[in-house]
This record gives sequence, structure tokens and C-alpha cells, in this order.
Amino acid sequence: MTDLAFENQNFLWGNEAGPVRILSEYLHPKSEFQSQGITDTIVVFGSARIPAPESPKSNPPSALDALSNYYEEATAFAKLISEWATSIKADRPGRNLNICTGGGPGIMEAGNRGAREAGAKSVALNIVLPHEQHVNPYVDPELTFEFHYFFMRKLWFMKACRGMVAFPGGFGTFDELFETLTLVQTGKKSKIPILLYGKEFWTQVINFKKLAEMRLISEEDLDLFGFADSPEEALRFFQEKIRFELTHSTGTKT
Repeated sequence: MTDLAFENQNFLWGNEAGPVRILSEYLHPKSEFQSQGITDTIVVFGSARIPAPESPKSNPPSALDALSNYYEEATAFAKLISEWATSIKADRPGRNLNICTGGGPGIMEAGNRGAREAGAKSVALNIVLPHEQHVNPYVDPELTFEFHYFFMRKLWFMKACRGMVAFPGGFGTFDELFETLTLVQTGKKSKIPILLYGKEFWTQVINFKKLAEMRLISEEDLDLFGFADSPEEALRFFQEKIRFELTHSTGTKT
């Protein structure tokens, strides 16, 4: 055997090298975030299945077709946030605010697309899956990362996060939303503004008030998030609540 250990693919993809792969998915994004000057992000979550308005419609129209307005609104929101971030950049030397998505289609694509329309760069944290998760055409290649491990991708969603917005979505969106709420609720992540976009959707699919009435969560936990129904309302939410200077600590808390 003449291969160097770090060039031996059989070794690198074997069980013994698992820690090496995990560490690589930490160190590579860290290095690129630093070199590209990524300090703060607004994370956009939402369904990969919601189509763009220009996508071919199902015949007969499907329930997903009726949700394409969320794609348009996510695009508009990301554009507004990116324009605002550009306007305040001079007031925060050495800091910037960028949209961050999962890099795939649907709402993720809308987030990257909105940033592109504003002339801003955005971060894309893609996950390699057997279906559904291809990189969208609006990502910036130098800020696009491919992950094998969900938990390392989750770490990077939160590492520079100064606010997150969840558009309608399925299991993946719920997973990311509740993990973020749990991190903030337990103090593992400094308190950040968390926005649920589309109040009718979120209050229909999750009865937050019932959880509080049953004391499964505290009444104060209902203050961990807010709602918005327009891109402008969502922008104002973050303009009022986002804080760029947060206490540094261990774990994912920043």
C-alpha cells in the first residue's frame, strides 16, 4: 500500500476515519467563513417542495401549487433583508449579515434567489441526500458547502445565526425550528429572534397555546418566537429584534 493515509479513499470512508470526516465538516466551513468574512447570518428554513411561480403546474393543480406564494414572499424577504444588511454595513466594521439556507430547492432556493436579486452573497449549507436535495442555481459557489452529517450541518446553521425564519415546511423544517427553539429555551444558544412566516399555517399545524395550557412548555416560551404575514412585516421584526453583539460561550452559543 503506497497511498498516503489522507489520500486513501477506502480508509477515509471506512468506520475508523469517522472522526476525521466529522472534523473536516467542522474545519472546512470554519476556514471558508473566515476567509469570506461571514460573521452573521439570517437562516431561512422552509419546504424544499414548494415550487417557484414559474414552475410547470400540476394538472389538476396540487396543494403544493397553491403554496407558491410563499416562494415569492421568501424571495422578497431575502431581498429586503440583504438590502438592509448592505445599508447598515458601514455602521458595523468587520461584520456583515448574510442570508443562509440549506442550499436546495423550494424555499431554500427562494432565499438564495432574493439575496442574488439584491446583489448580495448568501450561504448555502447543502446536505447530500438520495433525492430532492440538489443545489439551486442561485447559490454562491464559494459559500456553498456539501455535508454528509446532518448534525454538522445543524451546527453551522446556528454558529453565526443572528435570527431565523421558518416558512411552511415538513419534517425537515419542523426539525430545524424545534431544535432552534430548544437551543434558545435551554440557553445553549444566545437568544435570537425566531420568526414563523405564515401565521395561519403555523397556528393550524401546531397548537402552541395548548402546549402552554397543558404546561408542557411555559407561558414565557410563547415569547421565543413571533409571526409575520408579509416580507415587510418580517423585515421590521428583525430590524427591531436582531442583536449583533451576543455573549460568547461554549457549544453552539455565540
